[in-house]
Amino acid sequence: MASYKPTVVIDNGTGYTKMGYAGNAEPSYIIPSTIAVSGNDSSTVRSRQGIDDLDFYIGNEALDHASTHQVNYPIAQGIIQNWDNMEKLWQRCLFQHMRCEPEEHYMLLTEPPLNPPENREATAEIMFETFNVPGLYIAVQAVLALYASWPKIKDPSQRSLTGTVIDSGDGVTHVIPVA
Repeated sequence: MASYKPTVVIDNGTGYTKMGYAGNAEPSYIIPSTIAVSGNDSSTVRSRQGIDDLDFYIGNEALDHASTHQVNYPIAQGIIQNWDNMEKLWQRCLFQHMRCEPEEHYMLLTEPPLNPPENREATAEIMFETFNVPGLYIAVQAVLALYASWPKIKDPSQRSLTGTVIDSGDGVTHVIPVA
C-alpha cells in the first residue's frame, strides 16, 4: 500500500487563493487569484513550434508584470471562468509555492455554493488527468468554515455542525444554512 504525504488544501477565491496542508492552523500561502500571460505574438509562434510557453506569472508576480503581460482573473464571482489560466494557476501553486509532487498528495479543493456540476467535473478532470492526484475532495467553502469553527467552541454541549454561514469574499457574498 502506498503511503501518502499530507493532504494539500487549496481554497480558490475570486480575489485570493489560499493554500497549505491539512492540519495546519493557517494557510501556508495566500496569493492574489490572478495570472499574467504573455500577450505578444512570439508566444503564439512558440506554441505553434511545440515549445511550451512558460512565460506567465501568478499572484503578486502577475501584478508586478502587468505592464508587459495581459493580467487575467480566472475566477469571477466565485466561479472559474477561464480553465486554461486556472490550470496554470494551480500548476504554479503546487510546484512553485507548495513545492510538492501532486502524485504524492491527496487534494482538498473548495468550491462556492451552487457551483455548476460542469465546473466540478472540469476541476476533477484537471486534477486527475493533468496533476495525477491519487484522490480529490471538493468541498463547499461555507461547510468548511463551519467545521473550522467547531473546535473553538469550549462548551461541548454548544458544539454543533449546523448553522448559518455568511461568506463574504472579493467577488460574491453567500448566506448559507448548513444542516
